[in-house]
Amino acid sequence: MPAVALAVTDGMLHYELAVAFEVFGSDLTHVVDPWYDFSLCGTGPVHVDRFRLEPDHGLDHLARADTVIVPGWADTDREPPADLVDALRAAHAAGARVASLCTGAFVLGKAGLLDGRRATTHWAHTRELARRHPAATVDPDVLYVDNGDVLTSAGKAAAMDLCLHLVRLDHGATNANKIARRLVIPPHRDGGQAQFIATPLPEPGNHPLRDLFPWALEHLDQPLTVEDLARQARMSSRHLARHFKHLTGTTPLHWLHTQRIRHAQELLETTNATVDTIAAATGMGTAATLRRHFHRSVGVPPDTYRRTFRP
Repeated sequence: MPAVALAVTDGMLHYELAVAFEVFGSDLTHVVDPWYDFSLCGTGPVHVDRFRLEPDHGLDHLARADTVIVPGWADTDREPPADLVDALRAAHAAGARVASLCTGAFVLGKAGLLDGRRATTHWAHTRELARRHPAATVDPDVLYVDNGDVLTSAGKAAAMDLCLHLVRLDHGATNANKIARRLVIPPHRDGGQAQFIATPLPEPGNHPLRDLFPWALEHLDQPLTVEDLARQARMSSRHLARHFKHLTGTTPLHWLHTQRIRHAQELLETTNATVDTIAAATGMGTAATLRRHFHRSVGVPPDTYRRTFRP
């Protein structure tokens, strides 16, 4: 019977904790027998938001588990407890498979378990995770990353994707599908985090591009170039690139491409327009071009995105 230990301490997120408990802590022997030997491990009574937990064992018990799961870490600006970090290192050194859910990746990073590995977390925190742990390769687009002995998931619902992936590894795809049906969720979701990431415009303000952004958005159906943008902004292409980098963190062409994709998403969600019509409205030209760029940027084809997000 594989042993799964959930590391709990003050400052964890209750949703991810509950997801792990629902999958590994429930009695599912009617699906797979034996199921998991599940335990909560902490230093004492734990407060998770408005819930109080009583751990079964101390953190030293993590080293006896086959799989250790770290729920989301609520305040990523706060250092995780040293005893938790030490216990995770010891568990990994003892051969445990260590998995984080959502921002729990920051705890794994503090323990040094992300160095030299791919990792992910909630898309809103991927840049900060990469800044703090430059030895890790942080992928902001995927739902989860499996390095074998260290696994990380993206935000919220992606925690369930990773938990089902662990079940699939341990008990096979058929049993993982049975668990997914019981939870009324898809056993595997298409695409990655990219389809959920918002791409807001820079805050309005007294900056040199304040009039250019709305103008560009009104002309997305046209084949705009960097020179077109620079001419409209009345500055050189070099100065335009410098201001874009400062205000958006990216280049003019990348920003323009992102806005075209964002507009395509909006049209797919709110209209019945065909993919050909949307391609023309977003300056992509043809449906084939839109499908190629949309799939590459969002992770799923336009038709799949529309089925998922159309009210």
